[in-house]
Amino acid sequence: MNYILFDGTSRNNLLPFTYTRPVADIRIGILTIREKWEKMLQDKTSTLTKSYLQEKFPLINKVDDILINASYLPTKALVEIVKNLKDDQAVYYQGDVVAVHTSDRQEEVKQQQYDKIEYTDTLLQIKNTWDIFALNDKALEADFKLITEGRKSAAIPDSVFAKNPKNIFIEESAELDFCSLNATDGPIYIGKNAKIFEGSTIRGGFALCNNSIVKMGAKIYGATTIGPNCKVGGELNNVVLFANSNKGHDGFLGNSVIGEWCNLGADTNNSNLKNNYAEVRIWSYETEGFTKTGLQFCGLMMGDHSKCGINTMFNTGTVVGVSANIFGEGFPRNFIPSFSWGGKAGFSTFQMKKVKEVAQVVMSRRNLKFDAVEERILEHIFDLTKEYRH
Repeated sequence: MNYILFDGTSRNNLLPFTYTRPVADIRIGILTIREKWEKMLQDKTSTLTKSYLQEKFPLINKVDDILINASYLPTKALVEIVKNLKDDQAVYYQGDVVAVHTSDRQEEVKQQQYDKIEYTDTLLQIKNTWDIFALNDKALEADFKLITEGRKSAAIPDSVFAKNPKNIFIEESAELDFCSLNATDGPIYIGKNAKIFEGSTIRGGFALCNNSIVKMGAKIYGATTIGPNCKVGGELNNVVLFANSNKGHDGFLGNSVIGEWCNLGADTNNSNLKNNYAEVRIWSYETEGFTKTGLQFCGLMMGDHSKCGINTMFNTGTVVGVSANIFGEGFPRNFIPSFSWGGKAGFSTFQMKKVKEVAQVVMSRRNLKFDAVEERILEHIFDLTKEYRH
């Protein structure tokens, strides 16, 4: 069977993260949504997304396709139903298409009359940017079971204080010494070649993915995921870093999502709670205005390739687009458009020539190439977001 993950109606609500990736490649828990589906389907997937992303994330059509709404996180029961769908059958959840089996080539999922199967158990769906951190505890627990089932953890080093060790899994090549791991409130997963330096205090749920580093004296708690090839330090509370990003120094980051190729300067801090304890409102690309989150705690949403200088302060519910560069004293505004350069004193446009120069340097440090495909994606986003830059 040919499995295709499509963006669905949540895509615009997941900007700025979906400017640079399909919904399927959002990380929540330990794995990306695509990695979860592929592991449970035991098969590869392709992608139905915006045309400017299809070169990097190609679509493969065959005679029989099962299209899956990538905003839904898989469960064993759901996957079994999906794998056994017959032609023109569809799984629905609360009126929404989760998956459909079709022999028609489709550039989008049509709301036609399918033979409906109603899914009645609970599913996790990523509808908004803040769901990525708000649902991270549940996703992390599910991924921990999926990844560690039937496997044995490496031994916990004698120098490590470990509470509830049965809820801790360490890959063989990980390195950790003289740190504290408390898995009472959630599982702790330490990936391949990951390192936790001395004096770090970690409370689960927590995932440190492959090749990532927790620096000395870090304090991490509240369902936090550090994606592959990241460095973190300071205090983190309920944060998701997708991959290849750094928060390497002291400073607080809470109830936040950070994309790829981001860097937070030393002593960067964000507010995750308003002074009056009111519900946090956040910029919505879908409505082009500020929308209610239903949350009292909500911090920073930072798109791919964005950076901030030392001592940057982000207000509650700040959204930063793609390839923004923020610096200077005081709080910048709480919606910073893509390719913005500046801070509280004002912004100018971060010109594409400079954007490419920075991306080339940053990606080369991870032995990756900023190639023509990546360049075309950023150029398209630059044009797509110019209406927000004044």
